[in-house]
Amino acid sequence: MNSTPTTPPRPFDVTAAFPQLAPLARTATRLHPRPGSPSPQDSSIGGPLLWPADEPWPHCDGPHVVDGMNEALSPADVRLERQIHAASSGRGLTPREREALERIRPPRKLPLRVAVAPYEGSIAMLPVAQLYLRDVPDLHAPGGADLLQVLWCPFDHPIMPRTALFWRSAATVTDILTAPPEPPAMQFDGYLPEPCLLNPEQVTEYPDHLELSKELQEQLGNWGVWQAADTDVDSAYASYPQEFYDLELAGAPGWKVGGWPRWGATDPTPRLCPACGSDMDALLTIATFEADDDSSWLPNEVCEEREHSSPSPSSTGPEGQAVVDFFHAQGIEVHNRGRVARDVRVAPLGTDPVPRKPTAVQIGSGYDQQLYVCPAAPEHPHSELMH
Repeated sequence: MNSTPTTPPRPFDVTAAFPQLAPLARTATRLHPRPGSPSPQDSSIGGPLLWPADEPWPHCDGPHVVDGMNEALSPADVRLERQIHAASSGRGLTPREREALERIRPPRKLPLRVAVAPYEGSIAMLPVAQLYLRDVPDLHAPGGADLLQVLWCPFDHPIMPRTALFWRSAATVTDILTAPPEPPAMQFDGYLPEPCLLNPEQVTEYPDHLELSKELQEQLGNWGVWQAADTDVDSAYASYPQEFYDLELAGAPGWKVGGWPRWGATDPTPRLCPACGSDMDALLTIATFEADDDSSWLPNEVCEEREHSSPSPSSTGPEGQAVVDFFHAQGIEVHNRGRVARDVRVAPLGTDPVPRKPTAVQIGSGYDQQLYVCPAAPEHPHSELMH
């Protein structure tokens, strides 16, 4: 696919039917990552960072414990495994490839358990995103910064990776670190982003219906209002038109900067700065999926090959159940609210022409990780939520 990813127009202008939404509009920059070979001078996902050679590389002090079900593999082994799967797509494995895969994941007998042992000491963090201000309209950098770098620890803390943010001026980096350290292991393969170049695109978003006033929620839930506005929404949504609004008209799915969060696992919760109590702004959405198979948010390049998309499994795996248990322990109800099935393994790169998971990142069993920052004081600690 050679076309530039572009979001199709929304099914209709939602503010024409619900004018109260107009003042709530926000812009977001969809990043549209696609596998490539980024350089330190590029905005990227999982690419090399413009990191000063004389600045210590970020490390995480832990704890780092495998979950007892999944083998903790090194980044090098995961990369090799992905390369073999991509190269062997459409043919059988060579003896050398099979030997390499069996070394990486030795055959195991039932019960499928691995030893639970912590990794002692600090481990190097992995690059997640590098965003230049010139490329991302909704990136609001503090001071004289024009570059955001996001790294994470590839272990759950406690249900998702711990992230670190660095703002800097690119012009001040003259000597680049060319061989940054890597962690000895990762808890899940999906915590190693595949290097991707970006195709930023600005879109307009509106809040999830649960973030709206009670009056506007009632209007969105009134099927008669939708019919009177001649929106041509499928009658299958007649009993719950808010779902259509949330999925197709409110917040864009996928990797993005700014905008409104898409709530799936839980209902909206306050995002307050832990240092000063200010309302925090959405910074970056780290997404498992770019969009559902049948979503109107799928970019034009994907729509051209939608017939090649494969169905997603529908069960909840151990990673997803851990997320559910975590929220339940805090008294928070968890639900899907019509979103995509959550238990989806990362398909070998090169086997699926529809780039629903171009970064190979997987949060839990298919969620998003949202990063928030304090607009009053960028130096205050950021916060993370799983959606």
